[in-house]
Amino acid sequence: MTMTVETVGFIGAGNMAEAIVRGLVARGVVPAAQVTVADPSEARRTLLADGFGVRATASNLEVVAGSDIVVLAVKPQMMAQALAPVATAFRGGQLVISIAAGLRTETLDSMCRYIPAIVRVMPNTPALVGQGVSALCAGPRAAVSHLDLAEALFATVGTTVRVEENMMDAVTAVSGSGPAYVFYWLEAMLAVAGELGFAPAQARQLVYETLAGAAALAKASEELPEVLRARVTSKGGTTEAAINHLESTRVRDHLADAVKAAADRSRALSRLA
Repeated sequence: MTMTVETVGFIGAGNMAEAIVRGLVARGVVPAAQVTVADPSEARRTLLADGFGVRATASNLEVVAGSDIVVLAVKPQMMAQALAPVATAFRGGQLVISIAAGLRTETLDSMCRYIPAIVRVMPNTPALVGQGVSALCAGPRAAVSHLDLAEALFATVGTTVRVEENMMDAVTAVSGSGPAYVFYWLEAMLAVAGELGFAPAQARQLVYETLAGAAALAKASEELPEVLRARVTSKGGTTEAAINHLESTRVRDHLADAVKAAADRSRALSRLA
């Protein structure tokens, strides 16, 4: 996808920023020479500069002053500290994209002196391997064209979906925190595989490939997951025994409660921000 933007800058050069930079450069969405990253860590600056050919600096001001799109990739609790010294450098026509969980666009807008367009994005960690899903919502002064630009950036690390901001806490609970639920399940499956006698390498192969294959089948199929599950569950068989146990111990209800707890926590953090 061709972008009309000239320059992209990142305030913060952590893992997610690195993933996005890698995607932008590898896919040719933005030339490396037109990407700048700012971070207080010399090690992180060197890693991104040497690894992708982008410009690296310790100055957030250089990023804000020299970028058409500014990606805010710092922790939510550090955002005010990062933006306060550079707020007067924002200008009309800029796009600011925040990936800070819990920070509402109205809060970000005040930190940016109500000048640039704001788009909020909630990516998830599979973006680190180019298979993330990122939810985007428009903030103040953000037009469809700004969402298009934000999508162009985050499409380099996976898929994107547009939502209203009032859905972002739910996004955080479902897809933002979602990888942790999968990892939790993997932990349990690996542990029991070990108990059943498999060596660690065999257990990883069986468990990881089973989950990856099942997810790929579900994604490719037009059938709902419950239909696919029923096809594996023979009457009186081993799968039925496992499913009956999961149902009797209310695993489905516990999972629903866990996701709702994450959404509740996200709403609470948003109010504190």
